[in-house]
Amino acid sequence: MHRQATEDRRPADQTLGAVPVPPGAAPVPPGTDPAQPAADPFGWLDEQAERRRAAGLVRTLRPRPADSDLLDLASNDYLGLARHPEVTEGAAAAARRWGGGATGSRLVTGSTALHAELERELAEFCGFEAALVLSSGYAANLAAVTALAPHGGLIVSDTGNHASLIDGCRLARATTSVVAHTDPDAARKALSGHEGPAVAVTDSVFSVDGDAAPLPELAAVCRSFGAALILDDAHGLGVLGEGGRGAAHAAGLAGDPDVVATLTLSKSLGSQGGAVLGPARVIEHLVNTARTFIFDTGLAPAAAGAALAALRLIAREPHRAARARAVATALHEQLTAAGLTTVRPDAAVVSVHAPTPDEALRWAADCRAAGLVVGCFRPPSVPDGISRLRLTARADLTETQVTDAVRTITRTAPAGAVRR
Repeated sequence: MHRQATEDRRPADQTLGAVPVPPGAAPVPPGTDPAQPAADPFGWLDEQAERRRAAGLVRTLRPRPADSDLLDLASNDYLGLARHPEVTEGAAAAARRWGGGATGSRLVTGSTALHAELERELAEFCGFEAALVLSSGYAANLAAVTALAPHGGLIVSDTGNHASLIDGCRLARATTSVVAHTDPDAARKALSGHEGPAVAVTDSVFSVDGDAAPLPELAAVCRSFGAALILDDAHGLGVLGEGGRGAAHAAGLAGDPDVVATLTLSKSLGSQGGAVLGPARVIEHLVNTARTFIFDTGLAPAAAGAALAALRLIAREPHRAARARAVATALHEQLTAAGLTTVRPDAAVVSVHAPTPDEALRWAADCRAAGLVVGCFRPPSVPDGISRLRLTARADLTETQVTDAVRTITRTAPAGAVRR
């Protein structure tokens, strides 16, 4: 293994700071000379913080109360299940039976019968052969991309992909080609110049604008070159497909031998965690090679119990998916009619254009002061020049709540956001 040389190559009479080093004496460590100010190893953080302030890009934490009168259009609780009695009882019952934590990695002590049950039912519901549950959706994406893109292979990645897919590409030992947004022809061009293993990775529904990837066309391109397709269905599960079975199911790709789907348990399922779904041999490969699975503590039993209860609710009440989509359509149509620029939603994300990052932040703050919580997306979460308010269309919103939300957003909109 290559090791960086540690030999001291200074001349014998070299000094550290203002203090000569006597012959045979130990060197004075940097920063210990009282005559010389100590160097600040984190001084560069202050420079970056100042640049963030100047650009209106400072982020802060805002703990939410357990109970609030605010109307929430910012969370990812698409189906309104996070507080459903069956879901919270599923979490509590799992914690009582299995304990507060998984106690170890899935390959040591962190797997329970509950994890296996959740994996079986996830795979069955979404139409895949097998599933593997991980501690987060982020970890699931890292696992899928890094383990399924071999050394010397090619990853074709949509330019609008989520940060977790982008990080997976960076960590993989393959070459990554970033292609134009939702453009199967761009993917075709990238694949045509490569010989060897290849995989295309894409969000099924993009988290900022809520637009969907052209999955059937992209899958056809992949198959023409013998490439696999990995789709991140974080925003599709529970909203798209028959009864919310996801984007792969809606596109007729679920269960195909060259398609892998990742998802999160923290959105439509109202819990926390992630999963990879695909052919059994793919899942077996991940168990043996995916570092975010092997070296991470398993999903907490409470999260697994909540997700399983929510999954069973969705299967029993398939109307929730259609209702979430209907709410998204209503928000889009009413906001557009009010003169705001929005992106037509393909699932349950509704994006509203804001003129600048500062105005987006003030707009979100004004909405909150008026009783409405909305998401605010600014660079680097989005490219420069496209700051947004992001609204979550929840299945449990009433028509009156939708109308009230539109009225608040329109009334508080900055002048540059409204078309005249």
